[in-house]
This record gives sequence, C-alpha cells and structure tokens, in this order.
Amino acid sequence: MLFGELVAVSATVGGTRSRKAKVEAMAALLRALAAEDARQVEPAVAWLAGEPRQGRLGTGWRTLAALAAPPAAEASLAIIEVDRLLAELGAATGAGSARRRGELLGQLFGAATEQEQHFLRRLLTGELRQGALEGVLTDAVAAASGVEVELVRRALMLSGELPVTARAALAGGTEALRAFRLRVGRGVRPMLASPAETLDGAVAELTAGAGRGVTVEYKLDGARIQVHRDGDQVWVFTRSLRDITDKVPELVELAKAMPCDSVVLDGESLALTDDGRPRPFQETMSNASSGVLRPRFFDCLHLDGVDLLDAPLRERLTALDKVAGTLRMPGVVGASAEQAATVLAEALDLGHEGVMVKALDSPYAAGRRGKSWQKVKPVHTLDLVVLAAEWGYGRRTGKLSNIHLGARDPEGGPPVMVGKTFKGMTDELLAWQTEQFSARALRDEGHVVWLPPDYVVEIELDGVQVSSRYPGGVALRFARVLRYRPDKTAADADTIDAVRALLR
Repeated sequence: MLFGELVAVSATVGGTRSRKAKVEAMAALLRALAAEDARQVEPAVAWLAGEPRQGRLGTGWRTLAALAAPPAAEASLAIIEVDRLLAELGAATGAGSARRRGELLGQLFGAATEQEQHFLRRLLTGELRQGALEGVLTDAVAAASGVEVELVRRALMLSGELPVTARAALAGGTEALRAFRLRVGRGVRPMLASPAETLDGAVAELTAGAGRGVTVEYKLDGARIQVHRDGDQVWVFTRSLRDITDKVPELVELAKAMPCDSVVLDGESLALTDDGRPRPFQETMSNASSGVLRPRFFDCLHLDGVDLLDAPLRERLTALDKVAGTLRMPGVVGASAEQAATVLAEALDLGHEGVMVKALDSPYAAGRRGKSWQKVKPVHTLDLVVLAAEWGYGRRTGKLSNIHLGARDPEGGPPVMVGKTFKGMTDELLAWQTEQFSARALRDEGHVVWLPPDYVVEIELDGVQVSSRYPGGVALRFARVLRYRPDKTAADADTIDAVRALLR
C-alpha cells in the first residue's frame, strides 16, 4: 500500500472529533493492510499512534528544517519502503553516520509528497505522539479483526506493544490473542488508579456489597517498578516498561534473595534519607543516591509458575506475603473507615503523598485506570503535558520559564490547554528546562518555544474555574510546579475530564 493512503487516513482522524469516525477510518485501513500484506500492519499502527516502531531516531526539527528536498509531485512511497528507510536511519551510528543519515533522510523526503513530508516531520519530531490515540487504535484493531475489544486490551497488556498485538489480531484473530501469556522477563503494563474525592467516599464505594473489602496502603512519591525473577535472572522495568536492570543492582540483589523460584512483583522504589524519610522524587528517578533505593511492593502477578493476573487482590496479597517480607507496602488489609484514616495520617506524617484504597475482590486490570484502585491525596495535583514554554524576563531573562499546560484528550486528539505557570521553579529547574526544551523544540516563534508532548509535569493547584480563555472551558487556579515526571508519557497525563471534575 502507498504511504500516502495512510497519511490521508491520519488526516481524517485528526480532522474529526467523533471517536466512532476515527475508529471506522483506522479499522478500514487496517483491514486493507492485512489483506494486502500483513507486514504493513506493525509500522502502520506505530505511525498512527505517533511514533516510528524503531523508537526515537534522533532527528530533531533543526535537522529536518535543514533538508532541501522539494516535495514529489505524485505519491510513490510504499509503507514497507518507508519502514525500511526508518530502520536504516535508526541503525546508522558510528563513523560516517551523520553523512549516511543525511542521505537516508534526503532519499525519504525527496520521494515524499508535500502531505507526506508534513506527516514525516511531525512523526520524526514527536509532534504526532499524543498517547491518547492508543485507546482509539485499540478499538480500531478490535473492529478490523472482529475480536472482542477486551481480548485485544488483554493481549496488549501482556505484550506491551500495540503494533505486535494488532498484527496478531488481524492475522490470527481470537486464537492468536488468547495465546498471549504473562512471560517472566517481559514487562506487563501497570494497573493504574483513579483519583478519589475523599477517603471516606473511596472506602464506602469499594466496600459496598456483600463480602467486599479494601486494603488501604501508603501512596509513596516514588518511581513505579516491576520486578521479574526467573531463577537467577532478574529484570527491573519502569512504569513505561523500560528495562533498567543494569542501573539498579541493589534491587536485583533483593529480588535474588526472595524465597521463590520465579516471581513478578509490582511496586515503587523510593530514595530515602538516613532517618527513613523520602528524598525528592528527582533523586529517586536519577538514582542520584546510589545504594539508598528502597522498594516497597504492593502486588504479585506471578509466583512459582502460577499467573495471578485474574486472581482477586486478596489472593495476590497472600502470594505477596510469601516473598516480600519487610518489603511489603505498609497498610491494612480489610480496613475500616477508622483504620483507613489512621493509615492516611501515618503516611502523611512520614512525608508520603497519601494512600491507595483498593478493592480486595478486583483482578489486575493491567494498563487500565479503573475505580477498583483509588488514590487519596490531601492536595489537588494533576499530571499535565507541557505544550510550550515562554522566554522569561527580568531575573529569568535567557531562561525558558512560563510553561503552557495541556490535559489529555480522551478521544485521541492533541492535549487541551488549561493554563500556564511559572511558579514553583527553582534556578536549577529553570536551567534544566531551558537546556531540555531548547534541544527538543518543534519550533521557536521568538517569545514561545513549542514542544513535542514528551514532558509530563506534576502540578499542584488550588482548584479550577470556568474560563473561556482556553479551549477546554476551564483554567487552573494558582498552579505551581511540583516536579517533572520522566517516568510518565503523554498517555499517562490526566484527561480534560479529570480537570473539569475539579469544578465540583
């Protein structure tokens, strides 16, 4: 299939607000791709989600702006050919690589039409990568293959890669997707929590019904980790399933000492001070304090050959008790409202963020943000995407300061702007922002530098208010920066619906 046909579908998807229309357009494309040549499915799905399947290729906007390739008059590039050229681009390293990369980009853009060039620039700079489109694409894969969407989601949870899941669904249908299993050593997408308005409300909701109950645990300001062990081999994955095993030898040794043959654990890793209090989040993420990372595990997805994803949480916690010991996340299983309040007070007193309230009868809904897990924090915070930054003035002259903030569009569109802030930024953070944003800029309009959706920042705020200034109809009140979240992507950011909910 011609690359231009995919570009046209991408334009159709970007030009409509209708989720149904997006799904139908992408499903029709996927069916045609699979019928013609199944090899086209993986690159096409990756591109529709906004990223080459080879990952980042090191082609910033300055490199692409310097290309002097006039657009082709007619579409001739095939999807397979574009994927091959991108693979060669990603493999070009070492001596002479700059020249070779230039040749490859020239060949690719020289054969592309104006519309195809525009798409490629956005693809290679990350401007297409919105994250939220993955949910719409998942529905499109289900529609194109005739498979139940929940089965597609489960296979995605276990494979961690939508292009791989899509090809399996379109080539083998239900049988191929049911063949996906939890594999020790391959990351599983983490289950996510929804924000709760109050602790009492979360406990009441999750204990309603005969035989139900909750566990209430500390919510740490740490980095999500997933630890896999099979015999003497250990893997440690981040929230985004990046393998960081070589960077955390202390976690590897702790896993090897556990009384089991194989295990998959979900938890958080926290950098601690000498008195056991949490260090700043950035220290946890950078592992700046080598040797003081301390994991706390709150779930067990596999133990000694038995997969536990579909088991209720109470059974998974029983398995966790067998291996985690003192590394178990502090909390109370079967907590009453009074006990939950005590756990929250203890967590806050120790400097942690709050608590998690979890239904004991819930399975592990990997990669999903449902109501079975609810987070309770004493202050309003949102994880938002940085859309742009403005050059400062006065003491901040020469620094990128005021940041534009966007919430995720749950329908797969670009992030929706909800405000700006320059508050809460230290001199060190301003210097970091200026260096990072300057290197990753999509375009510089003089006063404003526009960015790909690569940066997620945690914002503390007093609330939101109705506003006609921003397209989402709401604006943040007294927003200030708490920290950047390098462990999160735009797909993990809070939605515009979550922001609007704060109006209540």
